[in-house]
Amino acid sequence: DEAIANSISAFASAPHRVALYPAPDVFKATAAGSYPEDVRQLLAGGQTSVVQNGEQLRYLFPIAVRAECLVCHGITQADKVLGVVAIDYTLQPIAPRVRIYFISLFVILGASVLLLAAAVSALATRRVRRAMDSFGSKVEAVNSIKDLNQLDVSEVHLGFEDLNKTFRHVSQLVDRMKDVAVDKGILEFEVKLLEKLIITSNVVRDWRQFINDLLLEINSIIDAYALLTIFRIDDQGYEWEVFWRQKPSAQTVALFEQIVRAQLEATPNFFGTTVLQIKHHIADPGSNLPELSRRDIELQTKSLLLDSPKIGGIVGIGVHSTLAQDPIRHIVIGSILTALLNLVGSVKAIYKYTKELEHYATRDPLTDLYNQRMFWELLGYEIGRSQRHGYEFAVMMLDMDNFKAINDAYGHQFGDAFLQAFAKILHEAVRQGDLVTRYGGDEFAIVLPEAGESQAHMVAQRIAEMLENFSLDAPGSSVKIKATTSIGIAIHPTHGKDSRELFLIADNMMYKAKRAGKNGIGFPSDEEMVEVFKQASDKSQMIRSALDENRIVPYFQPIVHTLTGEVQIHELLMRIQVGERIVTAQEFIEEAEAMGLAHKMDYQLIEKAFQQIRQQGYRGILFVNLSPKALIVGEFISRITRLAREHEIEPNRIVFEITERETVSNLSLLEKFVFDLKTAGFSFAIDDFGSGYSSFQYIKRFPVDYIKIEGEFIRNVLVDGEYKAFTKSIVTLAQELNIRTIAEYVEDQAILDAVLEFGIDYAQGYHIGRPAPQLRCA
Repeated sequence: DEAIANSISAFASAPHRVALYPAPDVFKATAAGSYPEDVRQLLAGGQTSVVQNGEQLRYLFPIAVRAECLVCHGITQADKVLGVVAIDYTLQPIAPRVRIYFISLFVILGASVLLLAAAVSALATRRVRRAMDSFGSKVEAVNSIKDLNQLDVSEVHLGFEDLNKTFRHVSQLVDRMKDVAVDKGILEFEVKLLEKLIITSNVVRDWRQFINDLLLEINSIIDAYALLTIFRIDDQGYEWEVFWRQKPSAQTVALFEQIVRAQLEATPNFFGTTVLQIKHHIADPGSNLPELSRRDIELQTKSLLLDSPKIGGIVGIGVHSTLAQDPIRHIVIGSILTALLNLVGSVKAIYKYTKELEHYATRDPLTDLYNQRMFWELLGYEIGRSQRHGYEFAVMMLDMDNFKAINDAYGHQFGDAFLQAFAKILHEAVRQGDLVTRYGGDEFAIVLPEAGESQAHMVAQRIAEMLENFSLDAPGSSVKIKATTSIGIAIHPTHGKDSRELFLIADNMMYKAKRAGKNGIGFPSDEEMVEVFKQASDKSQMIRSALDENRIVPYFQPIVHTLTGEVQIHELLMRIQVGERIVTAQEFIEEAEAMGLAHKMDYQLIEKAFQQIRQQGYRGILFVNLSPKALIVGEFISRITRLAREHEIEPNRIVFEITERETVSNLSLLEKFVFDLKTAGFSFAIDDFGSGYSSFQYIKRFPVDYIKIEGEFIRNVLVDGEYKAFTKSIVTLAQELNIRTIAEYVEDQAILDAVLEFGIDYAQGYHIGRPAPQLRCA
């Protein structure tokens, strides 16, 4: 007991309390019943136990006999429990310290972990960032395909295998992009070049100046110092047109020609060919071109050569630019060359065709005299001038006698030669400044300014005398064919004060000379003038009564599509019913227009035609001749629109045509009228295209849908080279402008075949069908 008490007292100041519980059967003085339950259980053979109750810990340890103890103490057996040690421990005094300890430990360990993680993260981030910064700087330097091709990301290492593996895929993507990417700058470069390749109206004035201007425009995008074009001139050889940006030196020009010749000689299609002419043009003659070396010219040239000539006869084109050394821009320039070649060829062709149009619009292609249109225009000018200056002048109408018999006997070719010789005589017989025109067929007209009756007679007699000494050998024989002419004369202002009156008198006097036996001169007496104007008055009365009595009759002439032979169009023609006789428009239309009644006759004609279209169920197109008077009649379009609506005819099936010979002094008025026509849904055509100077003005200013080629060209297309060339020019120009073409005066199959060969869309003439009161419906 003392020992136990001493042990307990030894731990009196400790935070735990120790109690010893001896086994009752060992220490008899102790009563087991006073022991705690857990002690009794342990004495009965339990195991060491630890029990926690809140902040209290209780440890129970059995005191058992070990085998080695029996050597000295033989009073009991091994493993017998002799007692229990109970230790009760309270955590309350040390809990704050433990808590602080663990918190401190956690903070220290946590901070260490964070610092370690931060260090590891910083190290990894630095390695990755260094690699990414290197990659980013390389990517930022990419501003074009050229830069992209220089981009190399294979040497970028991120320090981690997984990231490197991912980045290798990025490297592969970059390599593929190099193969398929197109530089935005290149696309913009190509677009800017293409924007310059636009044909403007300047080409009509001078195609070479147009190319000069184009070269300067191109130089706002690329540094191009020269543009070379090569044209085939029939089968004779080639012609060069070289366009320089600035004035080149003689040495540069010679070196350039030498290099181009050598390059062409190395091309099979150009080997051994003849260069007929080399023309040099300077876009900016005020500045000098830097001296060019052989290497500059050879390396800075991109060219395109063709096996056969294209439109305008162009067979080759070359651009000389510093950018030709850039492989990417070299490809772009090469792709642009095709468009540029077509543009230059088209520009030259349009210029050539329009110049021919301008020439033949005022000239007769066969005789090169002024044509009928110019006769009327210049006659009007002469009337105004004579009235201002107070002098008289003469008008002469001439008709070759028996020309039809000559033409039929010896053929059109001989007839044309005869007309050309006759025209030459007329030209030689008059003074310089007198106007000689071919009015049509074998009729000619002459205007003699400041000439009275006596001077006109002298000129007429001179012509007759020159014809007496003239003859032409008939083809295939020694027969000499001679010519005579019948001449009618009118003097302004004695016989008439306007163009129509003067022409009427001179024309009637010409027929008076024919009736008198031909080869004569007709001059009007007072009685004859009265008779001429009486006939004109009778015609006026016929027109008025026909209009009042509703005797305007529609006739229709069919027009076929040349490829299919199908009748797709009819032209509406005006006739007047006079008893049993049908009077054609040729006999009264000029008088009707002079009376100001033509547009009223048009209304009556169109209304009757629309009625017939509806009755017959015609679904094709109708061409309607437009009187110039309609331009100033405000309600014309609205009235025709109403008629079309009433008869259920779509406006796009109606085409209004104006004769190119008609004088329209106010083109702005016509332009507005045509615009209103198109707005209402109608189509627009030019008749007798090529007969006057306004041909090109019309197709340039107006939205033209059809052109009807002058019948004189079509009628002579097989026998006259100039007519043929001019017809081809018109067709080519129309095709370029997307205008459909109609050939008039198709009188036989041979002409129809030629029309088809030329690519003309439609054909009209007696061989196709004569005008009739009924429509030919499919």
